Amino acid sequence: MKRLLVVGRFQPPHLGHLHTIKWALGRAEEVIVVVGSAQESYTLENPMTAGERVHALRLMLEELDDWCRRLMIAPVPDIAMNKVWVQYLKMLLPPFDGVVSGNELVLMLFEDMGLAALRPPMFRRGECSGTRIRRLMASGESGWEDCLHPQVRRYVEEIGLPERLRRLQEMR
Repeated sequence: MKRLLVVGRFQPPHLGHLHTIKWALGRAEEVIVVVGSAQESYTLENPMTAGERVHALRLMLEELDDWCRRLMIAPVPDIAMNKVWVQYLKMLLPPFDGVVSGNELVLMLFEDMGLAALRPPMFRRGECSGTRIRRLMASGESGWEDCLHPQVRRYVEEIGLPERLRRLQEMR
């Protein structure tokens, strides 16, 4: 395939995301990493800004030899209409052939549009999920660190993401 999308919120980007992106690169000439919910930030579910997520992704992807030639990162705000979401992506992004995702709704929407919908093998799914990582950060527990690329781990500590999540948790 020429070009595939990898769609996620990347809150924060973790090793499972890196695994999925590498898997997609093995199946396409180019991959567009779509940073979804780009308008969201400073919430427990979406604590990072789109810019922070893009920067963290770049830090993580720099380990790939030809990442700047084969990868594009595109922040995309949400729309509240699932049926037209793929068309919305077609309007915002260069042409693509399909998506790589573990999200059933995303796969269904792409299939319904006649596009490729590929499910990657999951990487340490129970351990390295954004939800778990954010929960551990918010509670001040350890265990999230091993799920992040070392560059991303340093960056989230630099921007104070664990403390941000703790403060957001206290506001609930």
